[in-house]
Amino acid sequence: MIAALVTGFLSSFALILAIGAQNAFVLRQGILRQHVFSVVLTCALSDAVLILLGVAGFGSLILIFPDLPQIMRVGGAVFLTGYGALRFRAAWNGNSHLSLTISGGSRRKTVLICLALTWLNPHVYLDTLGLLGAISTQFLPISEKVAFGFGAVSASFLFFFTLGYGAKFISPIMQSARAWQVLDVAIGLLMWALALALILGI
Repeated sequence: MIAALVTGFLSSFALILAIGAQNAFVLRQGILRQHVFSVVLTCALSDAVLILLGVAGFGSLILIFPDLPQIMRVGGAVFLTGYGALRFRAAWNGNSHLSLTISGGSRRKTVLICLALTWLNPHVYLDTLGLLGAISTQFLPISEKVAFGFGAVSASFLFFFTLGYGAKFISPIMQSARAWQVLDVAIGLLMWALALALILGI
């Protein structure tokens, strides 16, 4: 069981470590110190649901609904393009740094954006339902599958809570408008690059 637990933890951590749209959003909210707990909990719970579905073998849904990946790609690309445009507009306006001292978006709006960045990203299904689900098949006893799933979910919770709450340590250098412009442009470019990758099927 220890081997299954460690394999699940390391596999999940390795997949989630890559900077993507979801991680960039968590980082930004962590720097702003706005609705951090709600954001990281939403990400971690969403990942937990998908990981457990993958381990339980529900990755076969793609075989049942072959058009699902294409639908998710288009939806994800549209959303990422729109969110990237918002970040470019924020960089152009140059006033994002004010968010450190004034209230930002509502908790509901923030969580909805977080959910969209998570569930409209086809790559999250590949990582959780596909890759982690496939890796878990090497563990046949139910106890080992449970251990694998627990390890994978634990890695997700650890990563998101560390990213969200650890971001506050770089907030001092984000006090200037210029620093926020750089961050917003970087996030905007990342969103558009991810959208292009989805459209091209990369």
